[in-house]
Amino acid sequence: MAVTDLREYSQLFHSYTELRVQENRFLRVTFVKGNNTTNSRSTTGGVSARVYEDGSWGFASSPEVSRDSIISVVKSATDNAEFLNTRQNRGKGPLPVVKACSERDFTTKKPRLRQKEIVDFVREIDDHIASKYPRLQSRTVALDCLDMEKTVLTSDGSLSHSMIPRAYLFFILSLEVDGKPVEIFKSCGGLGQFEDVFDSPSSVFPLIAAQYEHLERKAEGVHADAGVKTCILDAELAGILAHEAIGHTTEADIVMGGSVAARLMDKEVASPLITLVDFANSAQGRDCPVPVYVDDEGTEAKDTVIIDKGILKSFLHNKESAKHFGTEPTGNARAFQFSDEPLIRMRNTAILPGTSKLEDMIASVDDGYYLIRSSNGQADSTSEFMFGIGLGYEIKNGKLGRAIRDTTISGVAYDVLKTVSMVSDEMHWTGAGMCGKKQPIPVGMGGPAVKCRVSIGGR
Repeated sequence: MAVTDLREYSQLFHSYTELRVQENRFLRVTFVKGNNTTNSRSTTGGVSARVYEDGSWGFASSPEVSRDSIISVVKSATDNAEFLNTRQNRGKGPLPVVKACSERDFTTKKPRLRQKEIVDFVREIDDHIASKYPRLQSRTVALDCLDMEKTVLTSDGSLSHSMIPRAYLFFILSLEVDGKPVEIFKSCGGLGQFEDVFDSPSSVFPLIAAQYEHLERKAEGVHADAGVKTCILDAELAGILAHEAIGHTTEADIVMGGSVAARLMDKEVASPLITLVDFANSAQGRDCPVPVYVDDEGTEAKDTVIIDKGILKSFLHNKESAKHFGTEPTGNARAFQFSDEPLIRMRNTAILPGTSKLEDMIASVDDGYYLIRSSNGQADSTSEFMFGIGLGYEIKNGKLGRAIRDTTISGVAYDVLKTVSMVSDEMHWTGAGMCGKKQPIPVGMGGPAVKCRVSIGGR
């Protein structure tokens, strides 16, 4: 995307205005049982403007980025806001005034590979799996890369440009047992363009070997015993719990819509061992999976402590919700496409690590489960959740036992977090997923392993 200097258009702003030029670039390669089923590059981009008038919003966008189109979308958004204001007459007054400037570009400095070279890279991984693990009934290897580049200018004087890329490989391996498939899924990758994230096909071979070993154990595994059990949720599951079942309930627009969190501020909602943070761009001295420095309303993105030692302390805000609650915006307004309006979204949501060793946590369980990976999941504004479990093991007398077949865990997240009795001292991030609140958007989630009581499904 050619970086456009939007400042020359500030003279068009007569009310509070956000002007954004954005381009998303996608690269996808997929092999299914040796067949190259996806091989694509695509780009979507354009310009949008959003204007606020006394509680009413006007929005307009165009896929063309030119002087005429920019002038047109600003005028259309302004006209829309003014028209709606005459009809709605909300009288909410001005938004908080904030100003932030940032330039963050994660474009690789390495030579870019051609599409054929990337396809060959993925093909080599698939060929390795086919030759190394002939027992597999099916295998899928997929590469998904996304570059999100944005320039944002607001009437408050905020100006930011960012290019935030991510690259992930996905592996789905399955064996046939008694005529039915047993499957395992794993992703790897992270922040950066393909050339920065992946060195060589062989660099992922050890990860594949570990997953195949899990798959063989799962194929010989047993069904979990249904009921409320003592479980250790590994980092990936703890991250999903933090995001899906807790984080969404604290997004201020959902709070205003009746989320359970609306009546829990400054109350105990979790064990004192739990501190939950929505990180803006870095944690523990490292870049988060999806760093956000200035959000799409031009607000500086700041870390937000949602739960502090078990006490609910903050919601996630854009400018409008911050005004409603009488607090500061947190920089959580994000849009996926140029044609999307910014919504209150999480960025990188994680439980902070504790002091326990994972091996000690396992040793402390007489009869329970070590749950490693989710297969799917859902939660609602009450914090009630149900997650599929794609990988887990029994714990018997403090030792790992047999693998378990696919199952589920469920409960009310705020109740489950109150039962947490140990938190591991290691933190791990995942960032391959897309959050689907009205529009998809990349998010990071993570945390340590946590020991808790949760309802697990059986056969």
